Amino acid sequence: MARQDETQKKTISRVMHEFKHGDLESHGRTVRNPRQAVAIGLSEAGASRSQSPAQQRRNRARSAASAEAEGRSRAELYQEAKRRGIPGRARMSKDALARALADQS
Repeated sequence: MARQDETQKKTISRVMHEFKHGDLESHGRTVRNPRQAVAIGLSEAGASRSQSPAQQRRNRARSAASAEAEGRSRAELYQEAKRRGIPGRARMSKDALARALADQS
């Protein structure tokens, strides 16, 4: 197995923490299988063998955006998007704003 960098380790750690506390969901249902939790963690971290490199980059960006948005409110994300001039920000949800900000940086 290839070595993981620090950001991948942090992502997997966050996902496993969510699993341990019963907060990890997949398709709207709580994940109860530890193997599924590990697979979700690897996928979000961009360390899965079953994904293309481009897909792994997209997953890492999406995961980083959601982790960054954890501590910020939608209003804060909206103000940042306004400052950066992101179009369509008024109709975006909190997750969409976080993704748009992550894609632009």
